Amino acid sequence: MIDKFLFDQQDPKAVEKVYTRLVDLLTTGEEIIYIATQKKPLVNILPDCVAITNKRVLFFTPANLGLSIKFIDFVWKDIVDVAIKEEIIGAIFTIRTTNGGEMGVDYLPKVQARKLYQYAQQRKEDEREARRLRDLEEKRAESGSINFGEHANAQSQPAVSAPTPEPQPAPVVAAPPVQETPKQDELTEKLKKLRTLFENGLISQEEYNAKKLELLSDL
Repeated sequence: MIDKFLFDQQDPKAVEKVYTRLVDLLTTGEEIIYIATQKKPLVNILPDCVAITNKRVLFFTPANLGLSIKFIDFVWKDIVDVAIKEEIIGAIFTIRTTNGGEMGVDYLPKVQARKLYQYAQQRKEDEREARRLRDLEEKRAESGSINFGEHANAQSQPAVSAPTPEPQPAPVVAAPPVQETPKQDELTEKLKKLRTLFENGLISQEEYNAKKLELLSDL
């Protein structure tokens, strides 16, 4: 995994340590672009390193005799300038932040310092473009909010409603004629008379049943 960061005389052990730590620090969508390692002229046991990602610049410094590694990082929007200064032995890579602070690493191989500068300038250009687009979006949003307010005021005016047609009266449906039924007392009286006729033998059982059904069917 670290082979792609070893093309410019980087110290493999230093890159491996930084890479292992850096992987744990990456945020969502963050990618490592370049890792540069210090190369001191005499003793280069514990070199400092600089890593550039698409979101920030990180400076790594070994501590506790190389048993641990400290770092400090700066996001691109807080970096206002990057610079390199080439010397007789190596080069110095420096960044300057919005609050006036500076951070740098010396004794970098010149090829690595140039790559850092190249990538950093590209990222600064990308950040400026992103900032410009954000400003445009904010201006569009402000303009849209004003238009929206005017539209809302226009809509807030009372609307003239169309006259509501008067409801037409429902057609009157004539109720079906109520069939008159014999009064209860009258029917009872007829049934009593019929029963008397049957009991006195004046009509037969068949005649009694037929007449009774006739009276009851009129209900």
